[in-house]
Amino acid sequence: MGVKLTKVCPLFVGVFVLLSGCAFFGSGNKTNDGTQQEAVESRDKTLYEEAQLSLKNGDYTKAIDRLELLESHFPFGRYAEQAQLELIYAHFMRTDYDTAILVADRFINLHPQHQNADYAYYMRGLSNFQRDRGFFDRLLGTPEPLRDVTSARTAFAEFEKLLTKFPNSYYAPDAQRRMFYLRNVLAEAELHVAYFYLHRDAWISAINRAREVIEHFPKSAVVPRALVVVIEANHKLGLEDAANDALEILALNFPDYEGFNDDGELVIRRPVRNKDRSLLNTITLGLLDRPKSAAVLKLEPPETEAPRPPSLDDS
Repeated sequence: MGVKLTKVCPLFVGVFVLLSGCAFFGSGNKTNDGTQQEAVESRDKTLYEEAQLSLKNGDYTKAIDRLELLESHFPFGRYAEQAQLELIYAHFMRTDYDTAILVADRFINLHPQHQNADYAYYMRGLSNFQRDRGFFDRLLGTPEPLRDVTSARTAFAEFEKLLTKFPNSYYAPDAQRRMFYLRNVLAEAELHVAYFYLHRDAWISAINRAREVIEHFPKSAVVPRALVVVIEANHKLGLEDAANDALEILALNFPDYEGFNDDGELVIRRPVRNKDRSLLNTITLGLLDRPKSAAVLKLEPPETEAPRPPSLDDS
């Protein structure tokens, strides 16, 4: 008895195979996509946690490596924006203030409306605040007014910008304290320039510099001394009315100024010039027979401890 063969329609076989294949590959892709997504999220989180641990341990170099890797590999991930904020902090703690400023600038440009943008503004000011306080200045105690105040001016402007844009920011009170300090530093620097001109008998230039202090830093502690420069320079120029006007302002606003004697007369004490120094003081480079001069106003800067940016849980 022979086997009976049944002819199967090729069209039916083709459709069956196609449907079977779609079902197989479709279920496989769905599974693979889910697994890949989980792997991406796991790697994203792992890098972030490694960075957090490095920051906690003070290993800022490793933290920067992890954060940069996180940002470059997962630019649209959950931790990308937070990584940028953490990078500002990490570079600051490494005392790489220039890079901290660059990273803060980039964050502000990319996310101007971010809820933690105020942190980037604050750290930009804080980085400038620290940038000119170099190793030798801290070691040798160079007086603030004798340093280059370019970064101080920039820091003041950055803190002012923070207060303008975010008056209720968490960082506003500290920014105000630093601005108060910087205001005095900048005013003292201007006053030293005024003294420079005064000691060289450049009376008009001395007056102009002293006025810079009075007009732009009216709340600074050195305003009385700036007024004294104006008084003396005008007196030397023979402009007694202008000198008396400045003296009246000094007496009315600063009646306890140390330059007034018991009779209410202004006694001007000028630092001793080189030509008035003794030979012994000159040949010993100022070590011996030091001339007496007015005490220098000392300004203590606020302690600087950068805050961490708000965590994701705080956002």
